[in-house]
Amino acid sequence: MLLALAAMVVVIGGLRAFAEILGPVFLALMLTVAVHPLMARLRRAGAPTWLAVAVTLLATFLIVLGLAAALALSVAQLATLLPTYQDRFAGLVQGLVAWLNGLGVGAEQVRTALDGVDFAALAGLLAGMLLGLAGAFSNLVFILAVLLFMGLDAASFPARMRAVGGSRPDVAVAFASFARGTRSYLLVSTVFGLIVAVLDGVALWWMGVPLAVLWGLLAFITNYIPNIGFIIGLVPPALLALLEGGPQLMLLVIVVYVIINFIIQSVIQPKYVGDAVDMSLTLTFLSLVIWAWIIGPLGALLAIPLTLLTKALLLDIDPHTRWMTSLVTMGAPADPRPEQAPPGPGTDVEAERSPGTPPVTGSPSPG
Repeated sequence: MLLALAAMVVVIGGLRAFAEILGPVFLALMLTVAVHPLMARLRRAGAPTWLAVAVTLLATFLIVLGLAAALALSVAQLATLLPTYQDRFAGLVQGLVAWLNGLGVGAEQVRTALDGVDFAALAGLLAGMLLGLAGAFSNLVFILAVLLFMGLDAASFPARMRAVGGSRPDVAVAFASFARGTRSYLLVSTVFGLIVAVLDGVALWWMGVPLAVLWGLLAFITNYIPNIGFIIGLVPPALLALLEGGPQLMLLVIVVYVIINFIIQSVIQPKYVGDAVDMSLTLTFLSLVIWAWIIGPLGALLAIPLTLLTKALLLDIDPHTRWMTSLVTMGAPADPRPEQAPPGPGTDVEAERSPGTPPVTGSPSPG
């Protein structure tokens, strides 16, 4: 046990030391896993392998470049807009001082309390939150390069997994489970993220909050962050609403966000996410904290997929540790042993074999 803990400390230290490299690699891996079914469908439809790979890579590149461009443009717009609110911020501070004086708070106490409150700090907070998310795409060239090579390798990955499944079926099944869980989670989070983004963006536009499209995009991205993503997505538009229309508009933004996001993210979405990944609430929260600490903002965005990968590598892959799955899931874990659950039509192996290739049983692929 002590040796295992020591090894874990060494591994975590290594991950933190190479976070700037591993973060983009993990992002590229998750994107490759997410879009691989597109390649499989194209190959089943009769498209040559090179065309299926090219179309899949093009779609992935467009997604990454689109998000990066939108974030960069949004940060530039915010940087241009913020200086125009400096006078309004000074007026808000004066109003707050007068209100506190009316409550009997002494001028010296007010001055001490507001000593660290200035426009530069508020502007830095707004810009810093956006730059933190934009930093996930800061090494864009490296991300695209890794995506290119992973996409090229993905074409042969199902065959590799079938070969692995012949001698180590538990390994093939564990990776297949990771791939299915990751795709399901990303699909659910993307669909609900789009719904939240549209509703939040329209509501902010209707209330007259500037940069409504930016805040909708922020709501979409932070939807991938479990537990606290809603708060991260709320703070910047609420602060800008304070500068634009005062405390009343800020309060209205908070109320609208709470209503929309509570119904969707706290009532509806968890049911679908739970069905997709079957992770306990405690593990979900701890995964957010740990992965964000290890590799930064990308760790927060990829906390659930990275935890699924860790679970596959440490628990599902070994029959002697598979019993621990029951400690980190919401219900009784299904036994993934291949001899009890042979793959049939519709499984990953069947879905991803090339046209003309006979079905292979006993070794599902995560591809």
